[in-house]
Amino acid sequence: MYQYFIKVVPTMYEALDGKVLNTNQFSVTEHYKGLKNDNSGHGLPGLFFMYELSPIMVKFSEARKSFAHFLTGVCAIIGGVFTVAGLLDAFLYHSMRSLKAKVEIGKAN
Repeated sequence: MYQYFIKVVPTMYEALDGKVLNTNQFSVTEHYKGLKNDNSGHGLPGLFFMYELSPIMVKFSEARKSFAHFLTGVCAIIGGVFTVAGLLDAFLYHSMRSLKAKVEIGKAN
């Protein structure tokens, strides 16, 4: 017995130039169940399709991001690099200072 579960989701794509494409997205799950040959009457041979139509439409719209959005992203990246560099610098500074203090008192082996 073969069973196919098909899910259909209506989808609309809207391009930057205003063109609209109405289509559907499909998802298929397949199940197979072997039948016994002992004439017990269990199981029904066949090919079954179960459709599930989604009541919700998915809409994809293309949109351009402004120059200010780009500039904000670049500033965020630069700020993150400086923050990580500062943390690394502070870690190395305090580690070296601690190691130097241990060497001075003779506890570094």
